[in-house]
Amino acid sequence: QGRLVESGGGLVQPGGSLRLSCAARGTITSVFNPSHLGWYRQAPGLQRELVASISNAGSIEYADSVKGRFTISRDNARKTVTLQMNSLKPEDTAVYYCSRSLNHQVYWGQGTQVTVSS
Repeated sequence: QGRLVESGGGLVQPGGSLRLSCAARGTITSVFNPSHLGWYRQAPGLQRELVASISNAGSIEYADSVKGRFTISRDNARKTVTLQMNSLKPEDTAVYYCSRSLNHQVYWGQGTQVTVSS
């Protein structure tokens, strides 16, 4: 089924932007294309929560806390899913995880740290 590899995390000041990318390496197209893709995050002491998701048909869902600031997109040809994060706030600080799900199986990336601080 391959593996998910995230990139793009880092330290940014409040109000700044980051772009997270997740590549499904070793996953064949016929498996990636019908998959539901998502970004989750987990802050210290808190449960992992959904940030944004995109279905194989392009239906998108956002957490209320990121609506209007974050944008999720997918590129089936490159087998990637991207999260553009604008107007970042300190409360967005967390480890961000990419996920892929298909037929009730969920796969996770290793996570990438996003820290929003002045």
